[in-house]
Amino acid sequence: MTMTSTAKAPEATVPSARRREPGRPSRLRPGAGKQLQGGPFAYIALAVVCIGSLLPLYWTLVAASHTQDEVLATTPPFLPGGRLLHNLDAAWNQAHLGKAIVNSFVVAGCITAATLFFCTLAGYAFAKMRFRGRGALMTGVIATLTIPPQLSVVPLFMMMSDIGWGGQLESVIFPTLVSAFGVFFMRQYLSEALPYELVEAAKIDGANNFRIVLSVVLPVARPAMMVLGMLTFVQAWNDFFWPYLALNQQNPTLQVALGQLSASYTPDQSIVMAGALISTLPLLVVFVIFGKQIVGGIMSGAVKG
Repeated sequence: MTMTSTAKAPEATVPSARRREPGRPSRLRPGAGKQLQGGPFAYIALAVVCIGSLLPLYWTLVAASHTQDEVLATTPPFLPGGRLLHNLDAAWNQAHLGKAIVNSFVVAGCITAATLFFCTLAGYAFAKMRFRGRGALMTGVIATLTIPPQLSVVPLFMMMSDIGWGGQLESVIFPTLVSAFGVFFMRQYLSEALPYELVEAAKIDGANNFRIVLSVVLPVARPAMMVLGMLTFVQAWNDFFWPYLALNQQNPTLQVALGQLSASYTPDQSIVMAGALISTLPLLVVFVIFGKQIVGGIMSGAVKG
């Protein structure tokens, strides 16, 4: 006599974390995970923003390619004219923009490089290192953001004069080598993007602080450094207030030199616009070269598993 027994197939087990009770609604919204499609309103809004952003640059081009009488007419021109090269040459020679552009590149480049170096080190120290007084020091750094820069103009000017840097580029570079915003920005970024495990693993492997910064911190902080570098370079390039006070007409930056074009009793607005166009072109070139890297670095993330 043979006995046959039928064994039931084991039921598929569902992890408890993924198991959903009957009748309980799912937390996922309908359409979650799908790429959103832009409607007509989104395209209209983007077109308005794009036109509003490009309109000042276009008007600068139009005004720089006409005479002053045409620019100041009751009905101003809306299309570029034929005097662009003449006005660019006049602005270049009247304000000596060649030397001013070189000075602006030196000032903006030195300030950007120093800001990225010091702010990245300070941001890493505030984000991942433990030392006494860290919170108080960070509070002091943030508190300096609330102080108007005009309050420090007089003592800073006296200090630069005592050192002997009056009228020199050093008087513009050294007071802005480190920015409180840059320290706070890098500290916030590294707090989230740099895991403690990477730092501890580097320490276990015998790396010192310099090696950790070089091999771990800098690759992680590269996207934030690109953004901070772009913001710092643009700010240093467009700075007018302090360079106007610290420098003289023989050794100006670009913005100070452009101020000389409009300092006369009856300035030629078309030539002033031509000078403004010259000052804008280097920024456009820098953004075209590094803009894709900045956006790509942010979108790709800092740590990849």
